[in-house]
Amino acid sequence: MFRITARTVLELGSELISSDIIAFYELIKNGFDARTKAGVDVKFDIVLTRRAFLRLKGTIHGKASLPDLKKLIKDELLPTASEAAYGSFVDLIDEATTKQELTEKLDQAQRRFNTITVTDTGSGMSLEDLDRSFLVIGTPSRKKEVEAALARGDKSTPYLGEKGIGRLSAMRLGERLLVETARSTDKKLNRLEIDWTEFSNVDAMLDQIAVAPTKGGKKPSAEWSGTALTISDLVENWTEARVRDMADYEFARLTDPFANATTRPRIAIFWNGERIGIPIMSGALLDAAHARVSGAYELIDGAPVLTCTFEALDLGFEHPRERQTVKLTEEDLQATIIGKDGPVEDSALRTIGPFSFEAHWYNRRRLGAIDTIGEQKAVRELQQKWSGILLFRDRFRVFPYGEDEDDWLELDRRALRRSGYTLNKTQFIGRVNISRIANPQLLDQTNREGLRETSEQYVLLEVLRYAVQDMLGKFMKDVERQYKHQKVDLSDAQAQVTKLEDRAKNAIRQLKRLTPSEGDDAIEELQQTLFEFSEFAARARQRIAEVEQESRQMIEMAGVGLMVEVVAHELARSSENALKALAHMKGRDVPDRLRSYFNTLQAEMKSVSKRVRVLDPMSVSGRQRSEVFALDEVIRDAIEAHHAQFKRHKIDVITDLTTRPLRIRAVKGMIVQIIENLISNSVYWLDMRAEREPSFKPKISISLESDPPVMMFEDNGRGIAPENRDQVFKMFFSLKDTRRRRGLGLYIAREAAMHNGGTLELDEERDPETGRLHKFVLELPAGAQV
Repeated sequence: MFRITARTVLELGSELISSDIIAFYELIKNGFDARTKAGVDVKFDIVLTRRAFLRLKGTIHGKASLPDLKKLIKDELLPTASEAAYGSFVDLIDEATTKQELTEKLDQAQRRFNTITVTDTGSGMSLEDLDRSFLVIGTPSRKKEVEAALARGDKSTPYLGEKGIGRLSAMRLGERLLVETARSTDKKLNRLEIDWTEFSNVDAMLDQIAVAPTKGGKKPSAEWSGTALTISDLVENWTEARVRDMADYEFARLTDPFANATTRPRIAIFWNGERIGIPIMSGALLDAAHARVSGAYELIDGAPVLTCTFEALDLGFEHPRERQTVKLTEEDLQATIIGKDGPVEDSALRTIGPFSFEAHWYNRRRLGAIDTIGEQKAVRELQQKWSGILLFRDRFRVFPYGEDEDDWLELDRRALRRSGYTLNKTQFIGRVNISRIANPQLLDQTNREGLRETSEQYVLLEVLRYAVQDMLGKFMKDVERQYKHQKVDLSDAQAQVTKLEDRAKNAIRQLKRLTPSEGDDAIEELQQTLFEFSEFAARARQRIAEVEQESRQMIEMAGVGLMVEVVAHELARSSENALKALAHMKGRDVPDRLRSYFNTLQAEMKSVSKRVRVLDPMSVSGRQRSEVFALDEVIRDAIEAHHAQFKRHKIDVITDLTTRPLRIRAVKGMIVQIIENLISNSVYWLDMRAEREPSFKPKISISLESDPPVMMFEDNGRGIAPENRDQVFKMFFSLKDTRRRRGLGLYIAREAAMHNGGTLELDEERDPETGRLHKFVLELPAGAQV
């Protein structure tokens, strides 16, 4: 059987409670769990500040006389302290007859008469409750009731706390604790005194520290019930200024400041009898936001649905008030939040439970005066004070989310790499609301420093980051593009291209070292292909620089960037696969297997060669001229170029093309790009479904009609929610996971269709199996057919 040392209690209390405000939070929370009828009062009764005490203690053994020293001490006492504490302090000082005794009396008075008292008018505790519950560390009673409420499906939690160690946070504030409590049926107070210093004996065992409740004095009234925790021998220097600062910032954010003042849990702070106000957030400040996002994560018929509403109110240029709502169903959330190779299971999307959030964004440079707040300086200071996105559970704060030093949504880190709007944490005022009943897997760490790392915590963070980091920023940029010309930054795509080129070069260098002489020709061919690609990419980058001033800058740059990335990825993958195959031959004399491995290498190179040939019309020069070509041949060439990829992913491609060549006049490179983007999207979403449904058989269907020329492209993947039928064509809108999220492909494809006088739409007919949209329709003008 384990035995517990006394100092373990100190570890559970003062060592785990990392700040004073968390200590207060734990004690206040206990009051509300006791169903307090009048909120919770926190009363500071300070006769002599700790700083003054230490200074006076150092002067006692100087040259001053005993009467002068007593007068010096009394002059430092705060006259605003309670009459009882002030009088007792003075009486103890007056008892001293020597300087040594004065030192001892000053120590005693400082420990005894400076107090912090936390009181509630809840149910209180009987003598038996003190013994069997309060003195039982980790008492299970509340946890059992919370679990029972979860099992019943209750809508609210019976208790905010359930670990049974919150009471130990009192030792963070002082070395001694006095508990005075009573139930309404008790005739007298029940009393418990604890000296935490007794637990610091490293040799003592827990059962050797005698702590027992006793009967106390009279209750305030016969019907009174409640609890008063009086903490003395304070370990911090408490001053009026410090308490006011805590009330102004930390206590103001302890409960949900967005809530209506009349429904907000009552917490009252007193300094030496004077009530110190806890500010509430000004509604006018929220109304002054320049943009905002609000969201609700719900479980509808057991399936998760995320609905986000984005608003652009005043982005610094002339524009109407823009509003956009995006709705993501379970299939979308699986792709966006978890992705193809995410670290958590899809089930976490359901087990996390419902929650809501809102974030108000401010351009601090543009904040002006507000009548109900004051001049510009006052408004900026108020926005700074309330800045941060806070997390609340059942209206009470979950620390440390939203603190100045906490970047839990990685807003500052991402802001350093972002061009355009600054979306760092100081620009936001926001909140996230969860609950113990609705989100049972979102649990605090024992030290109250954030949520435990679970699959559900991962989903919460990713949903919030997607809504605030990605979608809000992209929505604001979209509004800007509509009403203000702005150059688009593609530095991330270019960096990815460079990285892929480097991977391919490194793989070829290693291949040279591993390959026997029989493979020199194949290596030379692969190296030549990479060289040609490098020249191609260089020309593309040069063209990017040239088109920056042209009206179609975005389509040109993004199209070239995506094309180069596709080819670079294929080269890197092919060379790395060949390297992996050849590594098996090192130090072996296996000519038959050698031929087999080189056959594999040759097939990989042929795949790359076909891909380059198909993509050649997408080169900058190829995108500029209109020509006559057979649309059905272009489709066949694209399918053939992806043959190896379709084989790897077990995708069946079904075509219904015209019996005679369908010749059209258009920009061939743009038509190829449309087809390539549709294929790329389909492969991703087919993979998503195949990974989650073992029996699924992926399929792509492409058909052609003439007069006018129409291409229909359909797959049986996850499909697109009808609500997002138009959204998917917007620049930077993407439902892919973080690593693959660009949101340019369909935007560029539609622009390319429009450039050729045609349209690219998502057919509104819903698939009977999924209830979602699966078919893209490219329609060219009748005059395009030759």
